[in-house]
Amino acid sequence: MHIPNKLSAVFLDVGDTLLREDPPRFAIYAEEAARFGVPVDPAAMGELMRAAHHELPVVLDGAFRYSDAWFEAFIERIFCGELGLPEERLEELTQELFRRFEDAATFRLYPGAIELLDRLRVRGCTIGIISNWSARLPRVLEAMDLASRVDFVLCSALEAAEKPEAVLFTRALERAGVPPEEAVHAGDHPVKDVRAARECGLAAVLVDHRDRHADSPDTLRVRSLSELSHLLAPVRA
Repeated sequence: MHIPNKLSAVFLDVGDTLLREDPPRFAIYAEEAARFGVPVDPAAMGELMRAAHHELPVVLDGAFRYSDAWFEAFIERIFCGELGLPEERLEELTQELFRRFEDAATFRLYPGAIELLDRLRVRGCTIGIISNWSARLPRVLEAMDLASRVDFVLCSALEAAEKPEAVLFTRALERAGVPPEEAVHAGDHPVKDVRAARECGLAAVLVDHRDRHADSPDTLRVRSLSELSHLLAPVRA
């Protein structure tokens, strides 16, 4: 795989690509469980979360995955169904979790995130976000000083579609007004980001901050946003 000579648009994932949760999501859920009187080990909380995510359908009573209504069912299943939280405390807990996942203090930008977006802008690229995320994503991006640096945001909960479905990539190309051979998508997931983008005709870059995918010889891979920046928007002498 290679980067198009004529690069008109760059699409980016968010979670574990531009930013990460700190502490991780399962640790945040475990913190709130302890605060609400139903303590659980963070590793055990991670297992509960993975099970609930697997068992709940993508569309639940008309609510698409990661919408508030979907997350309300997710939280209820874990905290009331598995941990025994009294029902009368569920609303307070749910709102506190929603608040934390909109707070800039919950997230950390990876080094080079701002510089990447600014260099892509100087190069003249249209910049889009394609992310499987809750409807809070635009507000998170605003809080992290990223919103003004991108042209549009496609968030799965708002679009009622999620990667690796082709529809989000098709919509991104339409919003950018470019053909797939002039676009690149970069993200951390080998299937949802890299394979899905390739199947739609885009070039793709795997952003592997933790060096977990060294055994991907057919994949264009970077280990930092600085590497991605030099790949997509090299400084001209």
